[in-house]
Amino acid sequence: MKHGDIKNNRASIQVQLNNTKVCGKAMSAQQEIERILRVAHAGERGAISIYTAQIAISKHLWPSCVPALEEMLTHEKSHYLSFDAALKKRNARACYALPLWHLGGAVLGLITGLLGPKAIWACTAAVENTVYKHLQEQITFLERHDKDALLAVKAIEADEKSHLDHALNHGGRPVKTNKIIWTIVSSCTTVAIWLSRRL
Repeated sequence: MKHGDIKNNRASIQVQLNNTKVCGKAMSAQQEIERILRVAHAGERGAISIYTAQIAISKHLWPSCVPALEEMLTHEKSHYLSFDAALKKRNARACYALPLWHLGGAVLGLITGLLGPKAIWACTAAVENTVYKHLQEQITFLERHDKDALLAVKAIEADEKSHLDHALNHGGRPVKTNKIIWTIVSSCTTVAIWLSRRL
């Protein structure tokens, strides 16, 4: 074999190795993107369940909370459909823990709804505070890897922040007994996110 042929073969092998490496990174990034969308999708399912339960209780006990809760529920339903479409666009499955998000959200919504307005807004603030921090991590990753998914995540950012601000301004700050609710709800949300990334 001529020297030029050897050189060309080596160059060809190096290109193939580089392509494999790039494909490996792309596959890894794609898997992470799908995980991000799955977790966000599942989180919205949980939020829908929380607000639905809180509204059901508040209509009878705390009617002044209902308008804000219904607006937030509308936002969460829109977010859920957005992430559902993003997953389907990529032929990606939903999170296996979706039923747990639904059940957990319903339980949190029911308990905090019965405890009163401050508990309702403490729950909202704790959830949204955890979710908002998680969103910032997602945005940082997606800015480098998937502009379409980035748009889906950024589209909900303002709504989630407004939910957090409303809750904090209406008695949801982590003071006195609210600290217990914050600790429990934040821990549950963090664990649910961790679990959903693996399911």
